[in-house]
Amino acid sequence: MAKIATVITDMFEDVEYTDPAKEFKEAGHEVITIEKENGKKVTGKQGDATVTIDYGIDDVSPESFDALFIPGGFSPDILRADDRFVTFAKHFMEEMKPVFAICHGPQLLITAKSLEGRGVTGFKSIQVDLEYAGAKVQDKEVVVCQNQLVTSRQPDDLPAFIEESIKLLP
Repeated sequence: MAKIATVITDMFEDVEYTDPAKEFKEAGHEVITIEKENGKKVTGKQGDATVTIDYGIDDVSPESFDALFIPGGFSPDILRADDRFVTFAKHFMEEMKPVFAICHGPQLLITAKSLEGRGVTGFKSIQVDLEYAGAKVQDKEVVVCQNQLVTSRQPDDLPAFIEESIKLLP
């Protein structure tokens, strides 16, 4: 069973959190939500999902987790303005721990300067940003790079994203 750190804040893309989180839990894994402060309630941009945060970023260490999950929406763009989240995400990339980023999720990895030479995909509007970050962008439903990084473009890609992510969990 893996312990999955999920970095999330308001304006996340509802189904890009709820669907993978549900499947990860059903597969026996633990999904831990992390934001600036524990106990805070964050709401998806569609208003369909509200999540109560398990831990504040200052209360966790990336070494305590087996994988990182970054749902899309506006959440990753908000989080990447905070160096604590950037450093947290960078740890997973440097340690080659599984990282799952969908839609705008790779924005956090751009800011962490962790995508140079990596195969990735993301929402259409960030694909040029991924290229500028040195990533090898592929416009397909799921890209798995070095058996560590799983990325997808949008909610329609969720089945492939979830399937490939679960394959990488211990």
